[in-house]
Amino acid sequence: MKINGNREQLLQAFSAVASVAPTRSPMPILQNVKLDVSDDGATLLATDNEVSIRHAVSGVEVSAPGAALLPVGRFGSILRESSDASLSIESDGAKTLVRGERSRFNLPAENPTGFPSVADFDAESYFEVPARLLKEVIRRTIFATENESSRYALGGVKLEWADGVLIALGTDGRRLAKMEGPVSAVGDPSPLGDATIVPARALTLIDRAISEDDAVIQFAVRQNELLVKSPKVVINARLLEGRFPRWREVLPQRNDSAKIDLLVGPFLAAVRQAMIVNTQDSRGVDFTFGGGNVMLNANVADAGDAHVELPIGYDGPEIAIKLDPRYLADFLKVLDSEKTFTFDVKDSDAAALAVTDDGYSYVLMPLARDR
Repeated sequence: MKINGNREQLLQAFSAVASVAPTRSPMPILQNVKLDVSDDGATLLATDNEVSIRHAVSGVEVSAPGAALLPVGRFGSILRESSDASLSIESDGAKTLVRGERSRFNLPAENPTGFPSVADFDAESYFEVPARLLKEVIRRTIFATENESSRYALGGVKLEWADGVLIALGTDGRRLAKMEGPVSAVGDPSPLGDATIVPARALTLIDRAISEDDAVIQFAVRQNELLVKSPKVVINARLLEGRFPRWREVLPQRNDSAKIDLLVGPFLAAVRQAMIVNTQDSRGVDFTFGGGNVMLNANVADAGDAHVELPIGYDGPEIAIKLDPRYLADFLKVLDSEKTFTFDVKDSDAAALAVTDDGYSYVLMPLARDR
């Protein structure tokens, strides 16, 4: 196996793929990235047996097809530290030689035939989604998942599809993020439903690996796996098991609440100010809407108190609710500061609902108020 490739493009592809390779594993061979070379080009592959990735490498000239295993740490360091514009990579199965114009590295090599197979995207029926929308869906839901819960299903984002609309949901039991957008079906793909819960780790990889310049992303569900394909990358992720909460019962549907329009930037600034006196054990902020203002109050023993006022366009009856400001800030941070959203609040005991005009909803459970 022998190729000559652009170092920057090799580094970009290798960095994305290497993030999948485990740092520790009962299968040491998985701590490598496999370089697979054919007459058509070069592909980098990695897996931890839960998530796998294939990444085509641009800017490569093939001299001899074959395969090689590249140690993540040392080969990654060569790509990062080298100042050469291009590198030659040659392997005979016993050693791998990496050469630049002013450098040479000789690395021991493992037999690539022992590396597990990494699935390619071969689905004939699948869904198509604009890359920009998919990245937005991930960014607006993944933060609400739970990584430390014993409820395994909360560690991922649930996907549903109906009537040309993709619905993505993330929750940790205290809040719920819901994002939807148009997605088309090609052929008759397997349905998305109760069992389609994608691990947060896999979604982070997908978000990093695809580019907004990619026009369309294809994805399909096959048994207990999700397959995702961009022009350069194929990602395969094992779906989570477990029961996802009945989210439709959580999403408020009411007519007796106040619908208050708020500008993201100023409201986020007020929330951050009120958070200053919060501690790890005391995180609540009282929000009081009325009289053309929203007042934010936090009072923490041994840490002080904060009072922040923000003018708003609401002159209705006074409504008070206590919320965790971190969770509210998480929602606001994924929106443009100039964007307006509607805050649906009823009283101190009912969930708050934030809604945008582009298919995004966020439910936030209230905290008990001091009486």
